[in-house]
Order: sequence, then structure tokens, then C-alpha cells
Amino acid sequence: MDNRTNPITPQGLAALKARYDHLLGTERPAIVEIVSWAAGNGDRSENGDYLYGRKRMREIDRELAFLARRMKSSRVIEPSEQSDKSRAWFGATVTIADEDDEQRTLTLIGDDEQDPSAGKIGWSAPIARALRGASVGDLRRVRLPGGEKEWEVVEISYPDERAS
Repeated sequence: MDNRTNPITPQGLAALKARYDHLLGTERPAIVEIVSWAAGNGDRSENGDYLYGRKRMREIDRELAFLARRMKSSRVIEPSEQSDKSRAWFGATVTIADEDDEQRTLTLIGDDEQDPSAGKIGWSAPIARALRGASVGDLRRVRLPGGEKEWEVVEISYPDERAS
């Protein structure tokens, strides 16, 4: 996969679009209204509503630009349509076990939709890079901040097309 593209699931892209639409259609107009009201109140140098509103508008504009860039570079990949389901590729749910036979289940998804606490690992995370292309039974070594760790791939699955 090309590093210049942003692999993402259809659900992840929908979430980015929803956030973009919410910022553009709801939050920004509300802040514009507050800023214009505050600007009409006179001295802007000591007007908290005006200063905060302008600051918040800049934050929203930055986030809108970021989201637009991410969506433009996105490459939607449907995990259930992966051609080689015997290996861990984008969208795979992989169960791994460490030396102590403690198992973790991870889903390899786009960086914009990652949630490590829920086992959703971004495609460019070190453990996801190590698992790319792995088959059941493969040992994969990952260099983490706490040191190097080795995992064995126990199971690989992909979402069912009908469940999408």
C-alpha cells in the first residue's frame, strides 16, 4: 500500500465525513454568529466572546482543512473483499499470543479510525506493520518503547460481506 494514501474502511470514511459536516454545518455557523454579535458590542480587545470565538473559529478551520486533506488522500478498502484472507492485510482481525500465552485480538484499520483500547490498531502502527502479510502460526517480532516483544499469529479473520 502506498504511504501517500490513507487506507480507510467505508465506516471510517463515513465518520470523517460526518465530523467534517458537523463542524462545517453546525459548529462553525454558531461560532460565526457569536463572533459577529460580539463584534457589534464595541471594544474587541477586551471582549472575551469575540476573542474566544475567533480562536475557536481558527481551530475549527484548521480541523476542517485537516479532515479535507485526510479525506482527499483516503483510499477506501472494504475488508471483506480482501483477496488473500489467509494472511493479515488491511481490515483483518488478528488474534496473537505472546510468550506467556496471553492472547490479544487486534483489528488492522486506518490510522484515522484507530482505537487501541478497543483493539483497533492503525495501519501504520508498529504492531500493524509487523503483522502485515502474516499467516496463522507465524512469529512476529515488534520493537516497542518498552522493548522488543514476539507474538505468534493464532487466528486471522475478516468481516463477513453480508454483515457490512
